[in-house]
Amino acid sequence: MAIDSSLRRQSGLSRHRNVLSRPERIAKLKERESWTEEDGVLGLPKVGNRKPKAGKKKAKEAEGEAAATAAPGTPAPATAAAAPAKK
Repeated sequence: MAIDSSLRRQSGLSRHRNVLSRPERIAKLKERESWTEEDGVLGLPKVGNRKPKAGKKKAKEAEGEAAATAAPGTPAPATAAAAPAKK
């Protein structure tokens, strides 16, 4: 019998967490140079912990890469004409 994936043991720190512990918040504030050793550890300001989103490549960058990978002397493929129209 297989174990459910939600019950499987995973490393706890590999996931994205919205709430940071106090040492993690202090480390982020030190990176931003918003906190020094003289400041207290109580009443720390909020620290945003955003998960970076994987962005899509822009059309111009994709065309530039296609033109760069094409052999010299051959025209670049027409990406707009080859792509099917969306409804």
